[in-house]
Amino acid sequence: MPAIAQRLEVRDSILDATERLLARYGYRKMTVEDIAREVGVGKGTIYLHFSSKEEVVLSHVDRIVDRLKERLRAIALTHDTAAVRLRLMLLTRVLFRFDSVQNYTQSLDDLLAALRPGLLARRARYYDEEAQILAEVLNQGRETDEFEFGDALSTAYALLHATNALLPYSLSTMELGEREEVNEKTAAVADLLLHGLMRPNPHAVTDPGMT
Repeated sequence: MPAIAQRLEVRDSILDATERLLARYGYRKMTVEDIAREVGVGKGTIYLHFSSKEEVVLSHVDRIVDRLKERLRAIALTHDTAAVRLRLMLLTRVLFRFDSVQNYTQSLDDLLAALRPGLLARRARYYDEEAQILAEVLNQGRETDEFEFGDALSTAYALLHATNALLPYSLSTMELGEREEVNEKTAAVADLLLHGLMRPNPHAVTDPGMT
């Protein structure tokens, strides 16, 4: 196996082990030794890939978001209408994160408190990258006369901010509720947001009594 491929495989194994250990112990109780033991390598191997336990866990979060962005780009490339794609993208960004941390109900707050400075810096980048993907679909919707709005990127950020309250950052998945409940809440928010974006139908019948 080429050295680069082997290095990436070991790195992924470390992140896989970290995911399991976060669910099992939580961030504070988990040690680098635990990660090494779970992977089946020496402690020094962990430090060849990551500078600290914090960096391991932040990289685990990075991987979750990278996989989410792959999902969003795949949805953006489908042949559905822009409105259908955008609705599914908003649902996906919430539910994918929910599913990714559903086993951390006892340790999520602990994890966030310990990593908050590093996580906040990364979160701004995460949202920038998500906004760019949403903005592409918004522009396509405007080109096909589905949507009517001002600046695409600003609108994309507004969509992200409107659904951020449903993300499992400030609340644990237990506090957010059951998955179906989260899905229903997100769908309701997405439908409301899309209603505000839709271009009025010039051919709609107007009640004479309303004029």
